[in-house]
Amino acid sequence: MNNLTVFSEFILLGLSADPHAQALLFVLFLVIYLLTLMGNLVMIVVIRTDPHLHTPMYFFLRHLSFMDICFSSVTMPKMLQKKKNISLWGCITQSSFFMLFGETENCLLSAMAYDRYAAICHPLLYSMIMNRPLCITMVSVAWVMGFLYPLVNNLFIHKLHFCGSNTIPHFSCELPSLLPLSCTDPTANELLLSGSTAFLGLLSVPLILFSYCRIISVILSIHSSGGQGKAFSTCSSHLTAVPLFHGTGLFRYISPPSDSFLMQVVSIQYSVLTSLLNPIIYSLKNQKVKAALQKMILGKAELNSKFLPQ
Repeated sequence: MNNLTVFSEFILLGLSADPHAQALLFVLFLVIYLLTLMGNLVMIVVIRTDPHLHTPMYFFLRHLSFMDICFSSVTMPKMLQKKKNISLWGCITQSSFFMLFGETENCLLSAMAYDRYAAICHPLLYSMIMNRPLCITMVSVAWVMGFLYPLVNNLFIHKLHFCGSNTIPHFSCELPSLLPLSCTDPTANELLLSGSTAFLGLLSVPLILFSYCRIISVILSIHSSGGQGKAFSTCSSHLTAVPLFHGTGLFRYISPPSDSFLMQVVSIQYSVLTSLLNPIIYSLKNQKVKAALQKMILGKAELNSKFLPQ
């Protein structure tokens, strides 16, 4: 250790070292980030302003949109910067916020699965089951779990020393990319990361699986095809969003630390593309959201026409 230089700063290599490719990637990710912010902000405003959307399902969806803005803002601004160096504690901070918002979103998706279960399996008792105190409690628990995840994984981070290479072959400071650069044994940290991810997955995945097993059972028991289609349409958006985020995120954090191209693609999926796709998925497949959007747009157009000179 005495002959090794301990680094306090890292260089994020990003997705490509080719200047032409970097220029194209900058434009691509700038567009993605702006669309992500716009789509999720519109979703929040629409749900907030339309009284028809003041239900538990949209309460969770509004929080999910806020979470997507936070989650994408952890990595995207740094990706768009020309300056690629980042301090050790800046790296750990980015990683901590990444895990915070990622785990909170993970828990929110679990809460939304339970909400769909209550709506389809117990429609007459839905308003009693998904009452406001329960919804607030579920969101609060999601935030608590989100804070605990990085807190636990940072318990032993101060014992690591980084020397040798200070280049991170990734576009962000995720722990699976940072730990392999340690010149002290990171086995305890790697086991803690995999163990905590698996534990949190065991809390959320069974709830989602239980909810959708019961939902599918109820849908199959409906004799009319129209009734089956209507029941399925109420949960199809969530059923699309879950594997996009849940599957790729769990795969990344349970797998052994690696910076292969596959892992970069997986990271882009759950940290960049999911936040972009969520408002699209939930608006295109949801008639109430589409109607509220149309109402808001037409209402603004009508208001503007009143102030135009005749």
